[in-house]
Amino acid sequence: MCNREGTLDPMADLDRPELRKSVSQLGFFALAFGSMIGVGWVTALGGWLGSAGPVGAILAFAAGSALILVIGLCYAELCSMLPVAGGEVAYSYRAYGPSKSYAIGAFLAFGYLAVCVFEAISVTKVVGYLVPGGLAYWPIYSVAGQTVHATELAFALAATGALTWVSYRGIEAAAKLQALLVLLFGLATLAFIGTGIIGGSFDNLPPLLGQTAEGGANGWGTALAGMGAVFVTVPFWFVGFDTIPQVSEEAAVAVSPRALARLIVVSIVGAAAFYILVILAVGMSGPWTELLGEDLVAAVAFEQAFDSPLLANLVLLAAALGLFTSWNGFFLAGSRVLFALGRGHMAPPSLGHAHPAYGTPSNAIVFGGLFTAAGACLGTGALGVFINVGSFCMSLAFFGVTFSMMKLRKSAPDMKRPFRLPGGRLLPSIAAIGAGGILLAMVIPGSPAALKPLEWVVLGIVIALVFVGWQLGASTRRVTSEKERARLVLGEFADD
Repeated sequence: MCNREGTLDPMADLDRPELRKSVSQLGFFALAFGSMIGVGWVTALGGWLGSAGPVGAILAFAAGSALILVIGLCYAELCSMLPVAGGEVAYSYRAYGPSKSYAIGAFLAFGYLAVCVFEAISVTKVVGYLVPGGLAYWPIYSVAGQTVHATELAFALAATGALTWVSYRGIEAAAKLQALLVLLFGLATLAFIGTGIIGGSFDNLPPLLGQTAEGGANGWGTALAGMGAVFVTVPFWFVGFDTIPQVSEEAAVAVSPRALARLIVVSIVGAAAFYILVILAVGMSGPWTELLGEDLVAAVAFEQAFDSPLLANLVLLAAALGLFTSWNGFFLAGSRVLFALGRGHMAPPSLGHAHPAYGTPSNAIVFGGLFTAAGACLGTGALGVFINVGSFCMSLAFFGVTFSMMKLRKSAPDMKRPFRLPGGRLLPSIAAIGAGGILLAMVIPGSPAALKPLEWVVLGIVIALVFVGWQLGASTRRVTSEKERARLVLGEFADD
């Protein structure tokens, strides 16, 4: 148990596990921004350009950023109202009760863990390009046509274990590591983005909206479909701003709820600028259509355009740093969502255990580490599956949060709101329509963003696991009164 100063408090309420309070404003910004930038801009950039071209991809990201900003503003109001662990778990519980809260929280947790698996697999690819000779030795099996090598798997599992250990030992070390990695990432990206834009040319951007199989420019219908395919993945690349609500209970005393709301907005704007500038810099650096067959388009683009292996390695170094910042952030956030579900006696209560010495959700962290390690065993053949299934789970959570906010505007109008989203119901409605539209695009047959058969199988497994978790928590859930559950989930805000 910890008091507001972040020290262990033996007199604290033993019935409600609490987490150590020590994260600064810089720590929160690094957590959110670092989670959003990740490594997708290196591993998936070729797909963005191939689908929509550089300008089409920029437009898709600009539109997606605007939608995410509106959703982020909803989060900002809710986070300032209820700065407790698990974010969405608390908001949806206060609005709709335990069953819907559990569903939203469980799908969000699996969405976060899908990103962690994506990072665990991607780290072997990125580091393999930095290490002479790579990491691909001793093939052991194949998944979706992609070989899994023993050396790559061992590296992914070792990295997963190290990250799990850092998170287990305390939020202070994880937050400081995040801030350092984000600083190094910023210095590296400033160098190669500046080189690409200043040393490149706008003449390299056409075909602006992508090209046909014959090499001509896409027509508007094909271009819009390509931009739509990029647009629906934006929640996956931008999810990370909501790591702030998940960790909000661990804010240092000097960090106010209103400051948390501002940091959500600032982190989204910063990530949007980064993604758009990376696409522009790569598109301007050289003829991008010649790069579409490459695994890591950004690195190859700078190496070929400026005949500089150093720039290529700088891109890969930034990718590795971004990978670990994203992985660290999502791992922290996912464990807090699981912790909130366990503490609220909606999922198995063992997930709600707080370590008596470290003040961390230790059991939830161990679960997250085991899930990530298991997913990493699937190798690069599963990357696209985790991207799309993770995006679906997160969009579902975003959809639920927007409705939670609108419900609380009606049912709890007098709750203290240090930050209030302007515009009445307009912006929350736009956020709900946008998140709902992404969900529909992923389930309607024939849609360019529709889930593929293997992705439906994985989503079915996730749904089954969500159901199993609900059943495993049934015995404790039945004997917990709603008054007691409200205290466990909401803490000091239970009576508001």
